[in-house]
Amino acid sequence: MTASQARERLLAAAVEQAMHGGIADLSLRELAAAMGTSHRMLLYHFGSREGLLTAVAQAVEEAQRAAVSEWGITSANSRRLWQHFSDPQLWPAERLFFELYAHALLGRPGTEGFLDHAIEPWVAMLAPAIAREAGLDDETARAEARLAVAVTRGLLLDLLATGDRVAVTEAFERYLRHTDHYAGTVSAIRNLPVQRRENESPSAPPLP
Repeated sequence: MTASQARERLLAAAVEQAMHGGIADLSLRELAAAMGTSHRMLLYHFGSREGLLTAVAQAVEEAQRAAVSEWGITSANSRRLWQHFSDPQLWPAERLFFELYAHALLGRPGTEGFLDHAIEPWVAMLAPAIAREAGLDDETARAEARLAVAVTRGLLLDLLATGDRVAVTEAFERYLRHTDHYAGTVSAIRNLPVQRRENESPSAPPLP
């Protein structure tokens, strides 16, 4: 087995532990014992406990992006995606993500590069789909994608803090209604005759 294969095997075991047993509260030695390996092997492949946790969080994020891409990114699919992300089975991995987010903001060793992959990969994946779905230009679609990531993560943080899935889901529903209203307004304005569009009152929502 090559070093890269050994690392991937250990990473897969760590992800499995994160999803089913949790790893955020375990020491490196406890992690190693739970995974059936030694702490020295984890240090060799990941450098530190934080390095291992960062690799786990990034692997989970990549798997979630792959799932979202496979299902398709449409307004009709938004509720299915929210039910997936708010599923209690994902809470341990989401707690780990937010913990590492805070550590990366503080510049903790082992979290280098975490912030580089925290937002942009999601925006880059969502923006083209939003542009197609809502008929937006690329710049506006990227802004909408960033907003979607921020709202979803904010609500997930609320969910982890309160455990109130019903209330948080209702807040997400309100966000969807806002986005549906915006998309409908943009579509209606675009379908107006050119002369009438030019005479639209200043209070009308601007075209993207």
